[in-house]
Amino acid sequence: MQTYRQPSRAVVTTIAIVQLLAIALWAGGLLALGAIVAPIVFRTVPAPTSADAMTLVFRRFDGVAIACATIALVAEAAFAHRGGPASRADLVRGVCLVGATVLAITIGSWLSPGIASLHRGGAVRHLGEAGLELDRLHHLAERLAKGEIVLLLAAFGLSVSKASRPLPPPTGSLP
Repeated sequence: MQTYRQPSRAVVTTIAIVQLLAIALWAGGLLALGAIVAPIVFRTVPAPTSADAMTLVFRRFDGVAIACATIALVAEAAFAHRGGPASRADLVRGVCLVGATVLAITIGSWLSPGIASLHRGGAVRHLGEAGLELDRLHHLAERLAKGEIVLLLAAFGLSVSKASRPLPPPTGSLP
């Protein structure tokens, strides 16, 4: 039988706040870039400058996303260590964070560099073989980012739930 260190409300709340801030920055950045910044830049800045600018922005954000993922996962480990017995919701939150992290790393280490390389090589979406590959990678990055957001929103809700859940009574105490 595994024993757990009795969780304290202050510790659980602090871990949740750290995790929620990391998830909020990560998901909020994805939403802001994908739904606001990229469409405006691509509509108002002439090509290829628009693609060059957004490639730099997304590459910079990839580092932010991976840093936020690291913080969120460290907070998850702290929950496992100091948050009391794990519930199904805790396991689902952990799986969501691991999944979102895998997607962020995939985008940051494979898709963004691939897109940047095609842009540097002069690829234009929908034109020629390189343009078709650029379009394929771009659509894949969009789909993975949307999946990342869904997982992050689920993890966010489950983290709020963890922070607001009553703590188990101390071991050996009367009800």
